[in-house]
Amino acid sequence: MSQHRSACLGLVVLLVLGVLVEDGESCSCQPAHPQQLFCSAEIVIRAKISGEKIVSPSNSSSPYMKMIQYEIKMIKAKDIQYVYTPVFSSLCGVKLDSNNKAGYLCALTGSMWSDGRISIGQCDLVESWDNLSLSQKKNLNYRYQMGCECRINTCYSVPCASTGDHECLWTDWLLDNSLNGEQARQYACIRRSDSSCSWYRGGPPPEKDFQDFTDP
Repeated sequence: MSQHRSACLGLVVLLVLGVLVEDGESCSCQPAHPQQLFCSAEIVIRAKISGEKIVSPSNSSSPYMKMIQYEIKMIKAKDIQYVYTPVFSSLCGVKLDSNNKAGYLCALTGSMWSDGRISIGQCDLVESWDNLSLSQKKNLNYRYQMGCECRINTCYSVPCASTGDHECLWTDWLLDNSLNGEQARQYACIRRSDSSCSWYRGGPPPEKDFQDFTDP
């Protein structure tokens, strides 16, 4: 059995090395609105990064199997001490500021391993709390949760029309040529009392109207 496991581990290492040789930038993420990252995550936390070290959860000597273990201090909770990410950015690893004496406060979404450990990567929401807009902070606290049954459809070109009442069209790319535009920073797609979904923004009215894009 141990020989079989060693052979499997060797195969995994070879496959990883093959990917890195063929494509040094192998990490690829589907564009996603922050709400989509929130709703698809197994865990969402707000924490301060207080330290880091390189570990090998699989007890492998291969550098490609090593992980960065970030020590964290959760806000209003103490049940999670560490989060993990691959060492290499080509494997979707993320680099966090653990040298900030005041503590690097950030919002994290991630997945949970079978042993309960938390992993984060470039395809998750990993953002400094100070870089988030006021609306995003409120959305992370409670609004995104209200819209997890809604679907967000990304518009890259026209025509772009809604396919149903349970959908919000994400038009930042069309209007701002950016995936971090007004809708990403200020809006949440939430379910209304009639079960339909629509963009919501608290505070002053928006400067732009977000509509379905269709051919004239």
